[in-house]
Amino acid sequence: MTRFDYFVVFAEMRTGSNFLEANINLFEGLTCHGEAYNPHFIGYPNVDNILGVSLEQREAAPKRLLQTVKEKTDGLGGFRFFNDHDPRVLDVMLRDPRCAKIILTRNPAESFVSWKIAQATGQWKLTNVKHVRKEEVTFKPEEFENHLEKLQNFQIYLLNQLQKTGQTAFFVAYEDLQDVDVMNGLAHFLGSDSRIDSLDKKLKKQNPEPMETKVENFPDMEKSLARLDRFNLSRTPNFEPRRGPNLPTYVAAAKSPLLYMPLRSGPEDIVQKWLAELDETPVEELKTRFTQKTLDSWMAEHSGYRSFTVLRHPVARAHVAFCTKILAIRNDSFPDIRDTLRKIHKLPIPGYAPEPETDKKYGLAEHRDAFLSFLKFVKNNLSAQTAVRVDPTWASQAALLQGFAAFSVPDFVMREDRLQEDLAILASLVGHKFMPGIPENTDPYAARLAAIYDSEIEAAARAAYGRDYTTFGFSDYTPVQ
Repeated sequence: MTRFDYFVVFAEMRTGSNFLEANINLFEGLTCHGEAYNPHFIGYPNVDNILGVSLEQREAAPKRLLQTVKEKTDGLGGFRFFNDHDPRVLDVMLRDPRCAKIILTRNPAESFVSWKIAQATGQWKLTNVKHVRKEEVTFKPEEFENHLEKLQNFQIYLLNQLQKTGQTAFFVAYEDLQDVDVMNGLAHFLGSDSRIDSLDKKLKKQNPEPMETKVENFPDMEKSLARLDRFNLSRTPNFEPRRGPNLPTYVAAAKSPLLYMPLRSGPEDIVQKWLAELDETPVEELKTRFTQKTLDSWMAEHSGYRSFTVLRHPVARAHVAFCTKILAIRNDSFPDIRDTLRKIHKLPIPGYAPEPETDKKYGLAEHRDAFLSFLKFVKNNLSAQTAVRVDPTWASQAALLQGFAAFSVPDFVMREDRLQEDLAILASLVGHKFMPGIPENTDPYAARLAAIYDSEIEAAARAAYGRDYTTFGFSDYTPVQ
């Protein structure tokens, strides 16, 4: 039985609270009733009551609504509460150990700009990316400082009251909202046995672009906030779900103390073949499908082992993902996502698996257009603006490496364009004097990509994978001749 009678989500405007509420409501036995104590409405705009309690009744007796939420909600009920909501119930909730506290936070500079854009466009929610409204806003330092002071004072007050009463809250960062495991952890915290496999997909991220494209006087904003470096305004926004290390994909050599941590859509087959030939064993003898227990044992048995991964240029990697998982129709491709991309996202590919080099209806010109459309889809997908999962085959390499770090950081992060040299160094470190060669071309679709690559594809890849370009310093793609 849950230790709570009700819950409250402490948040602010433009912190993702609507999305958090939508996901809470996916769990059986949990109901979030919107902004129950908004001074201008009750629950939601254009709604006149919560569980029979009207706005007028709430204003006259605010504690009455708390009692109603506790007693009349089917299961465990709660609501969202912002710093400007009815202060008469704040201390009542904070002092009550039977009230579960959830604290949602976001970089205040980002939430402030998002709030200004919503004010300018009148768009407070987005369910279809095609209907998104764009607007550049002007940053006013004094306005932001007042906004920041209110947020910080409220956060400090919450933490202080929780400390004084010996309570703890469930903290959720804006970036955590895309993580199914975090949402399931929240349900567990609230005492629910229900679990979900996927997140609510109705609401879309409205403004995934870098800050400099959303603020017309961005240089002035940087100067104004220079003393507050914690805002990290120049970073590329990241809305990808946080990932685990995906241990079953790791590959250990049959004899040598080498551990390969693959980045999907990279030169995986080439590296595995190299590992096998290094020890003069069949590929089938490589060790795979690790669990944490078996990988811990392997590490303990191979003192001094070296782990590594291999980066591929974002253009080439996205193209491989497109060709193998979307364009192709085979056992390891994604037929359901393929159908969704064709029907919903209008990806211009046929219902069969074409060979662009020889197909009369789907030639290289059509392939270029389709790949360009796929890159635009990936941009929206990585920005949490589509209902399709962010698959590791096209997720950013930066996000995948962060997932590795949850278990272990690779010793070497190699580059595909100098794989021969890097693997030679690695082999020498574990005692090999000779090593097998690497094919000159490690991308099976390099010739196809070279035939269609141009500046528009490069620009689309940079828009989709800005984080990888920045993190790893990728220059423009160089087609293989």
